[in-house]
Amino acid sequence: MEIIIAESYQALSELAADKVIATLQECIDPLFCAASGDSPLGLYKELVKRKQSGKTNTSNWSFLGLDEWLGMNKNDEGSCGYFVSNQLILPLGPKPGDICFFDGRTREPDRECARVEDYIKRKGGIDIAVVGLGMNGHIGLNEPGTSPQLRSHVSLLDPQTAQVGQKYFNNPTPLTHGITLGLATLMDARKLILIVCGSKKADLVQKVVEGAETTNIPATLFQRHPSFTIILDKDAAGLLKN
Repeated sequence: MEIIIAESYQALSELAADKVIATLQECIDPLFCAASGDSPLGLYKELVKRKQSGKTNTSNWSFLGLDEWLGMNKNDEGSCGYFVSNQLILPLGPKPGDICFFDGRTREPDRECARVEDYIKRKGGIDIAVVGLGMNGHIGLNEPGTSPQLRSHVSLLDPQTAQVGQKYFNNPTPLTHGITLGLATLMDARKLILIVCGSKKADLVQKVVEGAETTNIPATLFQRHPSFTIILDKDAAGLLKN
């Protein structure tokens, strides 16, 4: 596990962009799994800026969405796919066949999960996954107590996740279930990057970095991943002992 502490959110975003680009430049046809949320937003802006300035070539990158609210897809404002699509993927301009999101509007969620897992397999696996840290320690929509053996699946949302998720919507929106890559799928990624910022998550970061592995805090299970990097700002790292 590699811990990187940045002086500011901007510095964090630049360091994360360096890591993503360095990793994907080593791959012939890389698959980039991207999370929605505030924490990786600066990274996405940095990647778009570097691509538009000609500093980075993303023409061979493929993209995978981490998760989605069940009942929504990338066309729904406030959805996970809508966020990632508008903040990262559309500005980078990949071909349609190089993009895979969960369709949470599906009537056959098990088949949808199988479709996404098949896409990952056909692409040769996930080369890098960028994730954030939920206030309850969840990764994607793998809530506390999720089995580490699960691959893509439908999850029952923790009430805290449903409450925090309201910030993406203009009006109160019922959120009860999600569809997400599983912890086993993410553990198979060649590289994992966890981005965390802000003092409100400092206690959780301390448990993820220095605590024991527990399914009650799914992010702790990544301690055993062979290429796991956590990038923090100073506030998020404030309670770390070392």
